[in-house]
Amino acid sequence: MTIPAPKLQLTDDEWRQKLTPEEFHVLREAGTERPFTGEYTDTKTEGIYECRACGAELFRSTEKFESHCGWPSFFDPADSDAVILRADDSLGMHRVEVLCANCHSHLGHVFEGEGYPTPTDQRYCINSISLRLKPNS
Repeated sequence: MTIPAPKLQLTDDEWRQKLTPEEFHVLREAGTERPFTGEYTDTKTEGIYECRACGAELFRSTEKFESHCGWPSFFDPADSDAVILRADDSLGMHRVEVLCANCHSHLGHVFEGEGYPTPTDQRYCINSISLRLKPNS
């Protein structure tokens, strides 16, 4: 399957000006923040989670759940077109990477069949540093 080009395309230098070094590492180099360190891991604030790189709406607090895995977890994106899923065979294992559909920034990975009591049986395991929460007013 061919992934469409991102709507927002910046050079690495432009991304480096827009993002902190830590944000750049995760969002643009597919890094991972350490578990249990992200600002949204345990937050219960209601609102919309946007891509920290481009501001696109990705997830809503109504789809967030406690997975106790060390990263914010969601059972579904806010809109099925908000994210792109692609195979990730790095680190000697098969995973499914989650990218922002708007700018193709790395968000995390999605896992299935883990037995969480969610409507989709999916866990979108997302780096806090990839997100920005806009609380409901």
